[in-house]
Amino acid sequence: MSRLARLLTGRNALRRPVDRIEGAVLVALSAAFGVAVAIACLAGIHTYEVQQAATVGLRPAAAVLLQDGPSADSLGRVGQAEARWFVPGGVEQSGVLTTATAPDIAGAVAGARITVWLNRSGQPAGPPADQAVMIIYSLVACTMVAAVAALALLGVYALCRVVLDRRRLAAWESAWDRTGPSWTTRR
Repeated sequence: MSRLARLLTGRNALRRPVDRIEGAVLVALSAAFGVAVAIACLAGIHTYEVQQAATVGLRPAAAVLLQDGPSADSLGRVGQAEARWFVPGGVEQSGVLTTATAPDIAGAVAGARITVWLNRSGQPAGPPADQAVMIIYSLVACTMVAAVAALALLGVYALCRVVLDRRRLAAWESAWDRTGPSWTTRR
């Protein structure tokens, strides 16, 4: 940072305008990265809140399988089984449970009682995510947003460096064309 401060504000006869421009670009990109990190944190918080809101309306209920569930060795695939359950108010409902909404049906026999999670309308929904899993997902979202922003800003900096290096080389060649002939005796 001290080098950057000297680059931007210090007096030096050897410093070229493109050096000052590069310093200003670095300051602007650093500020943009700070803003991107703040936005990444907000994205992580939003991800957590969305997951938390999705679990608020879920409530557990006991379901009785009316037929055998899919075999336990088919966990990689989605299986299903007929079941009935009671919604609050004592109303009985029946329908098809899948391994996505009720993972416990895998390997269960007809008549087995399993726990299902019901949404507000009384339909089976996937089990709520664990608190630790929700935190991990939000941290991953935060990290991904920050990483994408960092890569984008590094790309912008690399592009600026290419443009500024071309200007530096052109200025150097111009200065050498003026100075070079006086350094040699050949003509």
